[in-house]
Amino acid sequence: MIVRTVADLRALVAGWKADGATVGLVPTMGALHEGHLSLVDRARADCGRVIVSIFVNPKQFNNPEDLEKYPRDEARDVALLDGVDAVFLPTVEEMYPAGFASSLHVDRLGDRLEGTHRPGHFDGMATVVLKLFTMSQADVAFFGEKDWQQLQIVRRFVTDLNLPIRIEGCPTMREADGLAMSSRNRRLGTGARAEAVAMHEALQHAARAVRQGGEAATVLHNATQALRAAGFASVDYVELCDAETLEPVGTLSRPARLLAAASIDGVRLIDNIAV
Repeated sequence: MIVRTVADLRALVAGWKADGATVGLVPTMGALHEGHLSLVDRARADCGRVIVSIFVNPKQFNNPEDLEKYPRDEARDVALLDGVDAVFLPTVEEMYPAGFASSLHVDRLGDRLEGTHRPGHFDGMATVVLKLFTMSQADVAFFGEKDWQQLQIVRRFVTDLNLPIRIEGCPTMREADGLAMSSRNRRLGTGARAEAVAMHEALQHAARAVRQGGEAATVLHNATQALRAAGFASVDYVELCDAETLEPVGTLSRPARLLAAASIDGVRLIDNIAV
């Protein structure tokens, strides 16, 4: 079922909840791939009813050209979601009515890594995700671990604001060669696509080096150089961070995460792995 207004979505969910159903939400920006569909499968396994939202959120794009280039194919996405209880497809005007003036900011977690290189991105993301939570009244929401910083920010504001929703992080889905699945991958030329796998390889090599006692600063420098040598025109960051707080770490006293962002063939890619 396709739903385009908040009023219709709330009426639909109210009926489900009156019947005692648990409602799961998978927020997306469309251009669906197997990574998104793995979240849908997880939601269907865990919940009686599942909503997938598709909304290309202009407030989380700091680069208008990036927003313009973002792939959109509503008919294809809806066809891939056959069997989902509801696909929520709001317009920009439905999400942000005239006079809209509110924003959600998560300190510290949203101010570094992606926050440094994409000003305003996480405020836009957090705002729209909070709106989707309140619109859908979902009991559980499912997010991929590829966007690790996003996942931690969502977990933080759900805790801080006492929201009655459970957040489930799901493993990153990868292509056969290890490249993290992303809607942006389809913009890569053939040569760049082959070279892009170097990001995952560099993170794996760095993780092994850190586990073996390598000095973090040296390991991260070597990973950055490996990305540049592989054809990445620019490297925004390669960092070893505490998995929860995302503060930089030099030793493995707690669970950590290696995170990277770099551009190749004019396409900015991100990835991360657990250490």
